[in-house]
Amino acid sequence: MNRFTISRLLAPELARPLSRTVCPTTTTPQWTRVLSQSHAARNTWTTPQPPSPPQRPSSGSVSMDRLAKSVLRGAALPTESISASLPETLEVEEEGQSDEPYHFHIYSHKHNTHITLSKPNRDAILSLSCGNLGFRKSGRKHYDSAYQLGAYVINKMHQKGLVKKIHKLEVVLRGFGAGREAVVKVLMSNEGQMLRSKITRLSDSTRLKFGGTRSKKRRRL
Repeated sequence: MNRFTISRLLAPELARPLSRTVCPTTTTPQWTRVLSQSHAARNTWTTPQPPSPPQRPSSGSVSMDRLAKSVLRGAALPTESISASLPETLEVEEEGQSDEPYHFHIYSHKHNTHITLSKPNRDAILSLSCGNLGFRKSGRKHYDSAYQLGAYVINKMHQKGLVKKIHKLEVVLRGFGAGREAVVKVLMSNEGQMLRSKITRLSDSTRLKFGGTRSKKRRRL
């Protein structure tokens, strides 16, 4: 045989391995099959787990469950006693608020007189002084200007309907000016006739000095 004939005979055999398609093996390795079929592996998958013991509910959850069941069943909750006590408490609060009177403040010093009407919670309703009536400088410190101020304030109270709303009134005096006696005189006259029956208290809140600042040098003659 010639070498050319030998090469022709061997050519198709050499080309066959190159023409085959190489695919990755998808089969699982043999050692995994052995382990999966072992007795221990089969026991882990086939034996059922024992049931867990029932948990005992806590006392708080039991009470909440009972409360929910009673609400769902329409059980009567203790709301009647609460609703019955509400009007009593409200009445007590209203009486406590009504015990506090309105306040009629008279602040008089040697230069001016101020009158302030306040609510029981100390909120000011009306506040006027002699300067609001047109008195200027030294004209504000006299008895006549304070008397006119007191009459004007009471007239304003009648116009706003405050006299009818006030059931209790406290007169608070402060200072020892000329207007102190003048405004008290107005309350005792015909202008204050509607307010006199409602006055329940008369107090003095004049400031008292304990020590204080150093006084002026004594005059020598």
